[in-house]
Amino acid sequence: MPATILIADDEPNILISLEYLLQREGFTVRVARDGQEALDAIRADPPDLVLLDVMMPRKTGLEVCQEVRAEARLQGVRILMLTAKGRDTDVAKGLALGANAYVTKPFSTRDLVARVRSLLEERP
Repeated sequence: MPATILIADDEPNILISLEYLLQREGFTVRVARDGQEALDAIRADPPDLVLLDVMMPRKTGLEVCQEVRAEARLQGVRILMLTAKGRDTDVAKGLALGANAYVTKPFSTRDLVARVRSLLEERP
């Protein structure tokens, strides 16, 4: 059974591109267009991995990450933060809140797919 990935990003072009890319790689893909929608989707049907944009309306990716990590039943959900904010302090904050990895935009699709596969292999 293919892994399920939730892509949470408020930028339609990124959402469409990532959805196409990851479906082509054989994953089951769901999408969310803001932080609250992402959190609701994670709670309703936890995916194997979340690609989570940091800057989104309603709830930031950091807030979503923090709330997911606070719920024991969601501990197995892997979180890959995607952001244009690549300063060391931003990366450190994302990782401190429980993200498993951090990728800055723009990114190579080949590198992103490799990172996704690596995170899915680390699943408990």
